[in-house]
Order: sequence, then C-alpha cells, then structure tokens
Amino acid sequence: MSLAGGVLWAAAPRSRGGDTPPVTIPRDPAREAARRELSKPAYHQDDPSLLHRGLDRFWEWVDKLFSAASGATPGGGFGLLVIALAVIALAVALWWRLGTPHRAPHSTAALFDDRPHSAAEHRAAAEAHAAQGHWTQAVQERMRAIVRSLEERALLDPRPGRTADEAATEAGRTLPAHTDGLRTAARDFDDVTYGGRTATRQTYERLTTLDTDLGRTTPTLTGSTRGAAE
Repeated sequence: MSLAGGVLWAAAPRSRGGDTPPVTIPRDPAREAARRELSKPAYHQDDPSLLHRGLDRFWEWVDKLFSAASGATPGGGFGLLVIALAVIALAVALWWRLGTPHRAPHSTAALFDDRPHSAAEHRAAAEAHAAQGHWTQAVQERMRAIVRSLEERALLDPRPGRTADEAATEAGRTLPAHTDGLRTAARDFDDVTYGGRTATRQTYERLTTLDTDLGRTTPTLTGSTRGAAE
C-alpha cells in the first residue's frame, strides 16, 4: 500500500496477462485511512510526555529571551549577568534595611504587658539592651518609658490596653510642640514590634532625645488634663 499524489493505491495481484489495473482510493478517504493508521499506539511509544514537551517549550522560550536580552545589553551575556547580580544585591539590601513590608498603619496591640513597671525601670531596660546592640528591644523599652513617664506626670491617664498610636495622639494635646516627635516614635515602635523591621542606633537615639526633651517641657494643660493634674 502506498500514498502518492493524494491517492492511496495498492497493487493487486496481476493476472497472467499483466492487464489488471491498480486498486485506487480517492484523496479524502486515503487521508483518513493514513490518519487512523498513524494514530495507533505503536507509532507513539517513544513520544515525549506532555510535561517533557512543556519543559522543552519553556526552556526554548528562556533561551530566546536570554539571547534577545544579551544582544541588547552592552557586553552581551556577561553584561546581562552583571546587571542581574546588581538587581539581586539591591533587592537584598532593601529587604535587609526595610524588613518584611507587612505592617498595618496603626497597631491595635497594647503598649504594655500585664506586669506594670515604672518609667525608670523601662529606661534601665532600654539602656541595657542598647549596651548590647539590641536596638529593637531598646526602642520598645524606650517608647514604654516615654509613655509611662507621661502617666507618672499625670499628663496621660493610666489606661490598660493603650496603644503607642493612641498614647502619641493623646500626649500631643498637652505637648503640642512634640506632636510630630511623638507620632514618629509611635510609628518606630509599631515598625519594629509589628512590622518585622529591625531598629537601628539612630532610631533609638531619636527616642532617647525625645524622652529627655519631654521631661524638660512644660505641658499645655487643657480642662481635662488640668483636673487630672490637680
């Protein structure tokens, strides 16, 4: 049986006279017969799997992409490698500096735990952490010292469950000159406590300066805070 010119023909046994014509099949039936024949499993035992074919297509696409990028980059493949390494290094540096970017803009967790401490105790804890280079814990304890000190001066009413943001907002009413500093301190506290970021020496020193300045500032008493102070 053979397919030639779109006509499937098979040589029939010739008669002794040699005048028997070949058996012919029209084009469309011949194509269908060939398709059925080639679809048999015996012809596809060594075909690559669907996953294999997909991986081949993917790597072909990667190779074409890399070749195109290499042609458009000064220095070719080496230049592209240098650029890729620079991008990776920049990403690692940003992650190391900023930490995981998953921080709610305002915290809802309480500033203090269930064990009350004085402002002096929080300051001592902050200084101990700072001496060891534990800046995250130092920042946390310094912020607690700031808020506890305001409570001890009757500029904030002692309230369990208060957050750093709430303390900064309330304290800003009686200490308006330090409103921005208090908000920044609360944001720093939230960043290192709930945002997964790592504090630095500069952050701790900023809170320490704020703590010192607040102790030297005369509050602006409103009606409610004047009654609390009396």
